[in-house]
Amino acid sequence: MAGIFRAYDIRGRYPDELDEAEARRIGNAFVRLLSAERVVVGRDMRLSSGSLARAFAEGVIEAGADVADAGEVSTPLLNYAIIAGGFDGGAMVTASHLPGEMNGLKLARKDAVPLSGDRGLPRLEAMVGEEPVARAPGSRRRVDMLDAYIGKVAGFVRNPRPLTIVVDAGNGMAGPEVPRLFERVPAWRLSPLYLEPDGRFPHHHANPLDPDTTRELQSRVVAEGADLGVAFDGDADRCGLIDERGERVREDLVTGLIADYLLGEVPGATILYDLRSSRAVVEAIERAGGRGVRSRVGHAFIKARMREENALFAGELSGHYYYRDMGFTDNGLVTMVMVANILAASGRPLSELIRPLDRYPSTGEVNLRVSDPEQV
Repeated sequence: MAGIFRAYDIRGRYPDELDEAEARRIGNAFVRLLSAERVVVGRDMRLSSGSLARAFAEGVIEAGADVADAGEVSTPLLNYAIIAGGFDGGAMVTASHLPGEMNGLKLARKDAVPLSGDRGLPRLEAMVGEEPVARAPGSRRRVDMLDAYIGKVAGFVRNPRPLTIVVDAGNGMAGPEVPRLFERVPAWRLSPLYLEPDGRFPHHHANPLDPDTTRELQSRVVAEGADLGVAFDGDADRCGLIDERGERVREDLVTGLIADYLLGEVPGATILYDLRSSRAVVEAIERAGGRGVRSRVGHAFIKARMREENALFAGELSGHYYYRDMGFTDNGLVTMVMVANILAASGRPLSELIRPLDRYPSTGEVNLRVSDPEQV
């Protein structure tokens, strides 16, 4: 168990650091922590995710709670299920953009409020070390919320015009969702790349921040004369964008672009941006009449601050974009819709829309490994 409880989630190498026995103990403790009666469980396509999800669910049932098994889903769909289904909590078995030998758990309370390093995870870790409880076992049933979720996402589409969009799901969980969304928006033409979920990641890692993972997408955008390219991470809560020239678009500039658009719909709203973002972002927010609030990095911290501020939207340099109308959660598919809306409304290419924002130098995201994070 040592080292798998992180600032925002639980992550470790399977099975050396995280195995089925540990997942079962975590499920049991999760119910005790939340006093939960109903828990929804989802998983990504990793080879170990099925057995880990089953083990987690067994721990939940052992502790006396009922399990709704959502099957293979994206993290945004799981968050939607927690909220729409009125569950006491939810668990997503995923390691997001990390290599296939890794796995983990993203855990949330009611209303998809995440557990994190300062909001529940340390207490959960302590409870995992305690003796599991065995109560009258709960039940287990299958739930399918894909159609309802796609309907919710499609509700964000505004005045669609013909667009060609190349989507690289990286063999991750955006794959099953993207075609269903395009079926509801006939004006859009989908050019697909690697939509089939495959936990072996046979083509490339599902990490849109890594330039090596988007080279084929960039080439396809240019070859097809597409309007937009979108790369998703493994659990589809994050995305990266490619403009019509085949160039990567900086993630913080996307925050500024979407903020400007949404402030046209909701004047004066509060927008969060992470502290690594370009000054161009807050300038765009203020120019559009919004209130910009600078936030600590990390999805759990941003979601909490969004709720405190009742913020309309938030964006991170990591490619996470958050929406109040999705329960203050991050959603790559909704982000694709927002950018398509902007292209439709403006009638201009993405590169032209981004250019006014791209006026300050940026290093991009730089990560450093330290031996003692607490001391830092």
